[in-house]
Amino acid sequence: MPGSILVVDDDPDTARLLADALRRRGLDAHAETSARACLARMRTDPFDVVVTDVRMPDIGGIELCAQLRAEHPEVLPIVVTGHGSVDTAIAAIRAGAYDFLLKPVTTDAIEIAVIRALEHVALRRQVAELRTQAASHVTGIVGTSPSVQAMLEMIERVAPSDATVLISGESGTGKELVARALHARSPRANEPFVAINCAAMPAPLLESELFGHVRGAFTDAKQARTGLFVQAGAGTVFLDEIGEMPIEMQVKLLRVLQERRVRPVGGDTELPVHARVVTASNRDLEEEVRTKRFREDLYYRINVVAIHVPPLRERADDVLVLAQHFLARSARRNRKPVTGISPPAARLLTGYDWPGNVRELENCLERAVALCRLEHITIDDLPPRLGAHAQGKLVIDSGPVEMITLDEMERRYVRSVLAAVGGNKTRAARLLGIDRRSLYRRLEITPGPAEPAPAEPAAPTEPAEPAEPAEPAEPADTEP
Repeated sequence: MPGSILVVDDDPDTARLLADALRRRGLDAHAETSARACLARMRTDPFDVVVTDVRMPDIGGIELCAQLRAEHPEVLPIVVTGHGSVDTAIAAIRAGAYDFLLKPVTTDAIEIAVIRALEHVALRRQVAELRTQAASHVTGIVGTSPSVQAMLEMIERVAPSDATVLISGESGTGKELVARALHARSPRANEPFVAINCAAMPAPLLESELFGHVRGAFTDAKQARTGLFVQAGAGTVFLDEIGEMPIEMQVKLLRVLQERRVRPVGGDTELPVHARVVTASNRDLEEEVRTKRFREDLYYRINVVAIHVPPLRERADDVLVLAQHFLARSARRNRKPVTGISPPAARLLTGYDWPGNVRELENCLERAVALCRLEHITIDDLPPRLGAHAQGKLVIDSGPVEMITLDEMERRYVRSVLAAVGGNKTRAARLLGIDRRSLYRRLEITPGPAEPAPAEPAAPTEPAEPAEPAEPAEPADTEP
């Protein structure tokens, strides 16, 4: 994992041994024997995490945390002490400590705390970087993922032409944004952009909206109305959800696209059409053609150039970019001083599948800003469904492949599970299918008097299979 650690302890042997132990775990760790040496080194060699003892001569660990917060606010201190009390812990947290550990403490426990701190640092940097990127998006389309960049490139290539474009994608992905981007990047940008949802009205009303009507064309036609094709002039007509258009209207639309002329309902005179046509659908129009629900000739007429808008679950790298964009917009609209997203909340956002796509994410951030009482969005501000989704997922990073013994592989896996559940030993043991005493043995931890390993019911025995000779039995995991 990227990131560097500085261990500070006035006992040189303790500082060196802990730094060596962390290096053996694959971490970039160094040692210093005083707070002054730590502060001096920080001016030339920036570190991400500082692990410090509390009681040291000259400058103590809590004062070191305060100075680090003042001079290097990006650094996360972890305080380790053998003289723990509630007052000491509160003082350390107030001074800027990220975590507080009591001696005696194992290397595994320190490693877990350090890894969590490094993840926090990395996520905080990513959020800050994405916040900057969010201000430089093009035509309302926010994203840095390869699929979005490919889509933006296609928009740039096709926008100057007059070709009819079909935009496909799930509901909530932002198909209208793509249509508006095509219009904004085209020579028609100063002309009208008119949009209509073809699924929102029946065929007679849709015909009147698109083509217009003359006075007296039907009962309520008390005056003539200009249709959207004529209203758009030399601009762009956007037909959203064209897959929902009634089949009788598809025939009339096909004629307009072929002839570039439109006749208002009840009229005798045809009017020229100069607008470019862009369409969109969340349906698979090829399947609709096969099942005779969409005309094949119209499909090929509107599908001159196809642009696909990927769902949000396929562009996970864009979630935080979009979230920061929506947060800034909602905070500005609601006049609230919300400026960022806490790392735990960011992990929930990036771990969710977003079935409602960008629209769901936008609604989620608008809700979070409305509920937020701090300067940063927290887990409590997010919808409960995000937390419920995260509880059903457990992701373990197996790390690079290397030649190690089975015992060491088992220890590393157990440590990974323990880290993934936030150090909760009971839950880790349950996920691994072992009791807590076995968990301690695999981690080489001796349960202290403050945390005895509770007895668990013995598993029912199964009939032995007479296939192979029995190996010597291991001592039973009986609990005290």
